[in-house]
Amino acid sequence: MNYFAPIISQNQAVELLTQAVAKNRIAPGYLFAGTRGVGRSLAAQCFIELLFSTNFGDTKAIATLQKRIQERNHPDLLWIEPTYLHQGKRLSAKEAEAAGLKRKAPPQIRLEQIREIGQFLGRPPLEASRSVVVLEQAETMAESAANGLLKTLEEPGKATLILIAPGFESLLPTLVSRCQRIPFYRLDKNAMKQVLQKTGNQEIVSHPEIMAMAQGSPGEAIEIWQQLGDIPENLLRKVQQLPESIREALELAREIDKNLDSEAQLWLVDYLQHCYWRKFLSGKIRKSPVQILEKARQYLLGYVQSRLVWECTLMSMIN
Repeated sequence: MNYFAPIISQNQAVELLTQAVAKNRIAPGYLFAGTRGVGRSLAAQCFIELLFSTNFGDTKAIATLQKRIQERNHPDLLWIEPTYLHQGKRLSAKEAEAAGLKRKAPPQIRLEQIREIGQFLGRPPLEASRSVVVLEQAETMAESAANGLLKTLEEPGKATLILIAPGFESLLPTLVSRCQRIPFYRLDKNAMKQVLQKTGNQEIVSHPEIMAMAQGSPGEAIEIWQQLGDIPENLLRKVQQLPESIREALELAREIDKNLDSEAQLWLVDYLQHCYWRKFLSGKIRKSPVQILEKARQYLLGYVQSRLVWECTLMSMIN
């Protein structure tokens, strides 16, 4: 059975993981590195299915196992995502959205979650031959959390940890050195179309501006499509034009802060960088504000008050 059949155009990653199982040389830690939306999380899921099903021969039993893994409902699997902290409770991105929480700062993997890994690995596997822990967006760990994870990676016991991050440089070198590196690459145009059609998002293919922004990431293309639909049409039209006066810049900053949470604002920075860069290349604007927007991203990630960030950014971009 080919557990990696859902993975498209990541042959090197699939070969490395398949050979690791075939030769029974499973590493205690893996780093799945590559841009978002190219199949890293799906590959982790397929890899876990392969690891957990090595003693299975019954097709029905394998199908049940796959469903449990997909639903994160297996006793030997711990899947960790960045969380928001709200009234003392940790909420995932989906939980925060369902609760209508206005997210003022990006989510992160917290020290408490790293401690839970130690508790999880403190017992032997119940059903599989080993336990598996997956950390999505591992780059969101604070230094204290990363140092705590380092101790676990040094002595994981009968377990494997999978870290998912944008690149090898986005984590502490000490963490990277303890993981086998599994690279993931951007997809070419044909592979992009194949993934989008397979996931029921074929309408995106007919929007070249979205395909260009996604830069070989089907996941990014889907997210852009959804984000564009979530931003009020009037606001989207306003941000596509450089402000003409200080008053216009301040009003637009207020409107962005009022209508968009922190995640949407960070996405808006990416969108505007692409939008204005294309206008600069076509000669519609004299100077590209890409660097100004990059500073805005860093300030937003640094938890600076978002309205102030947008006021300063948009005033710097007055046409």
